[in-house]
Order: sequence, then structure tokens, then C-alpha cells
Amino acid sequence: MNTHDLIEFINPLNTSRFKPEGEVGPLVQDSRQVTEGSVFIAIRGTEVDGHMFLEDAIHRGAKVIICEESYYTDADVCVIEVENTRSLIGPLAQKMAGNPGDKLKIIGITGTNGKTTTATLVYQALTELGQKISLLGTVEKKILGNSLDSKLTTADPIELAYDMRKMVEAGSEYLVMEVSSHALHQARVAGFKFSIAAFTNLSQDHLDYHETIEEYAAAKKILFDGLNSESSAIINMDDSYGSFMKNGISAKITELAFGKNAEIISNSAEGLKISVNGIEISSSLVGHFNAINIAQAFLICDELGFDGSAVATALSAVSGAPGRMESVSLGSEAHLPKVIVDYAHTPDALENVLKTLSDLRAPNQLVYCVFGAGGDRDSGKRPEMAKAVSNFADEIIVTSDNPRTENPDLIIADILHGFENTDNVVSITSRRNAIFKAVELASSNDIILIAGKGHENYQEIDGKRYPFDDRLVAKEALELKAKGGF
Repeated sequence: MNTHDLIEFINPLNTSRFKPEGEVGPLVQDSRQVTEGSVFIAIRGTEVDGHMFLEDAIHRGAKVIICEESYYTDADVCVIEVENTRSLIGPLAQKMAGNPGDKLKIIGITGTNGKTTTATLVYQALTELGQKISLLGTVEKKILGNSLDSKLTTADPIELAYDMRKMVEAGSEYLVMEVSSHALHQARVAGFKFSIAAFTNLSQDHLDYHETIEEYAAAKKILFDGLNSESSAIINMDDSYGSFMKNGISAKITELAFGKNAEIISNSAEGLKISVNGIEISSSLVGHFNAINIAQAFLICDELGFDGSAVATALSAVSGAPGRMESVSLGSEAHLPKVIVDYAHTPDALENVLKTLSDLRAPNQLVYCVFGAGGDRDSGKRPEMAKAVSNFADEIIVTSDNPRTENPDLIIADILHGFENTDNVVSITSRRNAIFKAVELASSNDIILIAGKGHENYQEIDGKRYPFDDRLVAKEALELKAKGGF
């Protein structure tokens, strides 16, 4: 894009006299990524203000600066002043990437829990149906069949635009993506339209950022308020916030309600059988919460126009997301406890997973739970997590999760305040030691849930990430127990 086209697209408040010749770009919002000719856009973040780095961006070679304040420089740089850079960055990123969002049918999934599993099921089902689909989510990015690491649930607008361009270039026709409340509140998904948006559920989370549950819900609703009359919304009406999400929106609404258009036929340790719109779907996934995820994935595919029976067959063949109710075993489990690793890190998610395991367990089978809470996040949910766990787990080990910059022992103390009775509760700060202790104590008949980190392969301590995977540590502990090492 040349400077003239850039200015015409932005329609700025003011522009300096200097206009660089030729093409400019790429667009960047981190001054450390500036290269010769870059367009640097200054974003006011929650912790860092990009306006503090205008000089650094110029020093590194930026030829265009977009900011919200008058700024003078003697350098040969075009300074463009706008009212709000945050509302501009999404549309501008799409424009400079060639508007890839316009070339994809985009499905956005939001909610506290279930986003990853639902998005993964849609991706896997459409892949089974031979469609060219890509995925953006918490666990990974997939451009067609190629996996890339995913750092955030929803990336920044520039990364999103260039990921979409790669998808289009690879031949993708569909994109299914998780959409976080942070991304919606920060306008990270501005600049492109969603064909379908789905709401899973809403419970307490991220109140360190949104402050109140009402503000959290309002951020989620931005996704649905932005839909046009040609879009569709899939709303879980079994959730208390379902009516709020659908209120006043322009999109076609498809409601999901068990007992109306969906029902659970069977739910056992072997899997689920559900019916949606009269079509039966079998799945290896278990639990009522997964029944909701499967039903929403079915309704999304149905809304895209695929044959219901074919979608049901595809969903019956897929496995869902890694780190979600993922079993860890050595292949021969005759004398070892059953270990489940799950990403559950909110009170509601913990209750869902533990209730499922409690409902499915055999007589005299104990449920152990190893869990903690993340640091630098909503501390109010920590005692609530304890209450959720105490309702369904027989033996509880409270440990460190991702303490980040907080003292892990203080986080554990916050959690312990939520227990009315601690007779069956111990705390072990080292997550590795906590997992080993659970495997040591559990009998071959018992179930161990290791909750909170799921697919993550790191532990963040003092602001640094160290290699750590619950699944690998659990396997080590099981191997030791199999050898009689405890």
C-alpha cells in the first residue's frame, strides 16, 4: 500500500507534510518488530502505551507513524493523527493483508468454557467431510492440516490478518476460531465479518480484567451485536446468559436447548449418544458439558448447509481437543489408577468435569483431584474453585498452576480459604510432586483428575516459562508406580 492510499483509507484528523514515495509496510504495533519502511501504529494497551515508543519506531526505520496525539519529528516520517488507533488497527490490518477475511466463511465461538472443544470438533468434522478449513484457538493454529503454535486464544489484529492471508493462499474456504472476551473488548476481531457466531456458556472468569460478571458478559455480547442479517447465531439457551446474548441482534438465531431440540440418549464411560434435531450422534467424549459442545458443533455445520446425517457420522469419528478430558495411560492399566488431564481452570469447568467423573465412576472408586489457580488473574475465583472441587472429589491436592509473578504459596492459601473441611485436602507447592503424590496414593481402581493446564507444555514462574506437561509428568509417575517404585 502506498502512502496516498493509506491516508485515504484512514481518513485522519491530521497528516504531516512528508509523504514517503512508493509502497510502505508492513504494519506493526510493537516497535521492536519495526523494519525499514514499516507502518507503526501506537496502541494504548492495559499495561503499555505504544505512544511511548514512537521515537524507537522511527529509529528502527518506520516511514509512517499512526498515533492519537500530535507528534513532531525532524525525520523523514509521515505522521498520521487519528482519533482512535485501537478501532483502526483491525480494519487496517485486513486492508494491508489484502482483506483475507472477506474470502473466508468465518465461524467464531465464544464463552467461558467449551470454546476449544467446540471449535476443534467443527474443524475435525469439516475436515472429515473433505472441506478446506483452518483453525485458530487456544491449543493450536491449523492452516488446513498444518499445525502452528498458538500463544493466545485470539491473536492481535495484525497476526490475525496475516494468518488469514496464509489460510486463503493455502486454499482454505472456512475458518473456525475461538473468540475471547479480551479480544472482543480490545477490538482485535474488528475488520472482518463472522458468518456464524456461537455462544457456549458464561461463568466467573477474567474478573481481574472485566471487574464484574456484567462487564464480562457485555464483552462476549459484542460478538453477537456485530453480526448482520446474513449471519447466524447459535445460542446455548440452557445457559442463564443465553437470552442476554440473543437480545436485539440482527442475525438469524438458532437456539440450543436440551429437552427441546437436543437430548442425551446415553452417557457412560464409553462415550455419549445424543440427538440433535432428531439426528443421533455417537461420540467417544463423555459428560453433559461435552454433549453441549457436540450439539453446538452439529448445529454450526448444519447452519453451513451440510447434510445432518453426514455431519453426525463425521462427529462420531473425531476425538476433540488435546488436553480436554485426555486420558494418560501406559497401555496396560490393570494395576494402575485412571489418570485424566483437563484444562478446567474455572469453578464451573472444574465442577463440570468432576461431576462427570463422579457420575461415571464405579462403586468404591475414589476420585482424586490435583489442581491450582493461575497467578496475576482473578483471585476471587480461587476459593470458589475449592468449593467446586470439594463437592465431587474424595481426595484433593492443591498445588501450583502458572503462578506467573505471584507467590505460589499465597495462591494456594487463597484456594484453601474456600474449603469448609480440609480433612481430605493437602497442599504441595511443587506441581510435579503433587502429581506424583496423587499417583502414589491412588489405588488401581481410582480416578485422578489433573486440572488446570491441559494441553500446556510449560509452567510460568516468576514471569518465565519452564518446560512442564501434566501428561508427561503423569506418565512418569505411572511408570514409577508400575515398577513398584513408590
